[in-house]
Amino acid sequence: MPKTTTGRAPGPGTRRTMTAAARAAAKRAERGHREAGAATAGDEESPRWAERPRAGRTVLVEAPKDGWDDPPEPSPESFEEDAPQEPNEPGPGGRRRPLTLLLAVLLVAGLVALAALGWQYRDGRLTETARTEALAAARTAAPIVLSYDYRRLDKDFSRARAHLTGDFRDEYGKTTKTVVAPTARKYHGVVKATVAAPGSGGTPAASVVSASPERVVVLLFVNQVTESTQVSGARVDQNRVRMTMDRTGDGWKVSAVDAL
Repeated sequence: MPKTTTGRAPGPGTRRTMTAAARAAAKRAERGHREAGAATAGDEESPRWAERPRAGRTVLVEAPKDGWDDPPEPSPESFEEDAPQEPNEPGPGGRRRPLTLLLAVLLVAGLVALAALGWQYRDGRLTETARTEALAAARTAAPIVLSYDYRRLDKDFSRARAHLTGDFRDEYGKTTKTVVAPTARKYHGVVKATVAAPGSGGTPAASVVSASPERVVVLLFVNQVTESTQVSGARVDQNRVRMTMDRTGDGWKVSAVDAL
């Protein structure tokens, strides 16, 4: 038959042992709560650190073969080396601007050259027309201006002045009135001038020395036959005459006559 053991009431020694065990268990529970709370607080703060953007850039540093105790701090030179370089070549807009300026300069130069060519062409046409018209006017004016007859001086001088212009017209009027007319009347002077012709009877000997659209200088070979009471018979003078012709509102007129 089994033996029954009757328990004894715990004594003072046993009570002290249970009290110490309970106190140790309470401390372990309290430490566990603190660690759990710290872990919970860390878990709550970690998303905030994850959400916060990190400043700067990531620098990869290769570790030495033997390793190191403390990783080296990245130097400023590493950031400077990794800094983005400015592009040396201009972008599409930068290339387009010089090209546009070049095209504008070429266009302006072309327009200026075209205008200059147009002006030269126009000036050349006007000058050529002036040469033809002034030469014909000089051939017509020379016999009239260089001739006179004492029997009709007023008429001859009036006809001559119609082919003159400017100061030369006034000078001609004074000279014929004060010098030529009195002498011609006194000696019955008659002067007949003609523009010389080549020996073959072709175009009269006259040529253009210089020409512009507004002024032409003409060289003429003129024969003058003079009769008077001071000369026995007729005297023939062969002269070279330079006549300056100016364009006026009434056509080409003589502005100067020089005997060469």
